[in-house]
Amino acid sequence: MVRFTVLASGSKGNCTVLSCGRTRILVDAGLSCRELFRRMKLAGEEPTTLNAIIITHEHQDHVNGLAVTARKLGIPVYFTEGTHRAWMRWLQPRRQMTYAQWLEMIRKQAAERQAEPQAAVGEIDSPEDPGEVAVENSVPSAVPVPTDPAPEPSSGRPPTLKDDPTWLPAIEYFSAGQPFSIGDICVNPFTIPHDAADPVGFVFSSEGVRLGFATDLGYIPPNVREQLRDLDLLLLESNHDLEMLRDGPYPWSVKQRVLSRVGHLSNDAASQFLAADYDGQAAYVILGHLSENNNLPELARVAAERALLGRASLLANRLLLAAQHEPLSAISF
Repeated sequence: MVRFTVLASGSKGNCTVLSCGRTRILVDAGLSCRELFRRMKLAGEEPTTLNAIIITHEHQDHVNGLAVTARKLGIPVYFTEGTHRAWMRWLQPRRQMTYAQWLEMIRKQAAERQAEPQAAVGEIDSPEDPGEVAVENSVPSAVPVPTDPAPEPSSGRPPTLKDDPTWLPAIEYFSAGQPFSIGDICVNPFTIPHDAADPVGFVFSSEGVRLGFATDLGYIPPNVREQLRDLDLLLLESNHDLEMLRDGPYPWSVKQRVLSRVGHLSNDAASQFLAADYDGQAAYVILGHLSENNNLPELARVAAERALLGRASLLANRLLLAAQHEPLSAISF
């Protein structure tokens, strides 16, 4: 049996559980570990049975609980390499230093060295600190200063989040366009247009069932349209109503980002795809990542129902809306 459970979908956190046979994977971990476990139990899923976490992209609403959840369960995390690097940079940001700040730092270091007591007679001077040499020899404009390396755990135990927030029990890389398997589930990742390092959507296959997963994309390019065919379930973004977004409280720069070709799908864009490019084969169509500020579930539903007019029934194209604050009832095949 294949089981698909959306635990949360929206700008405050996204995560979904996919189960098949002996394999259970978590798609994104945008909730805190505690909340994620609570929702899994509400949905009838046991957290300790998860085998892996797979990440679409590094934005906070998709990775907020990633490190704690992976550590607590001791399971691997699947990323693209670009997403993993971006996630690590987010957790360990580098400070940027202007030329003036660099000069001031050099002056302070020189003053501190002069103030140090002279070495005892006969004592061999220690060599210069390699970190200071590296700074002095670097290019003196907007010099990035890396964070200190995480200390090695003294007891042989894994480092704590304070020691190293990027440590994970195991990391597996995948690339868009190259299918792979996690246990009983075949994963086909594909590139999506979004303002992240290397964002992907997925088609999951197991026991003859195909499930498409496409949220956080500014528009639907040909490669995505091709992937979202012959599905038994489609989770598609329907993020915002255009008028609500334009008249809403967001700054204009944020509105431009959401409306851009690397932003989010509107109700109109999602319904246009469902009307013109969707093949109508899925038993379930789930609308996800609805904005709480710039959308209403009724608006998203009406737009999608118009697009699916004449094709929805109890056996095909049953329309569901994923919510932010409660899990969607599990769907089984």
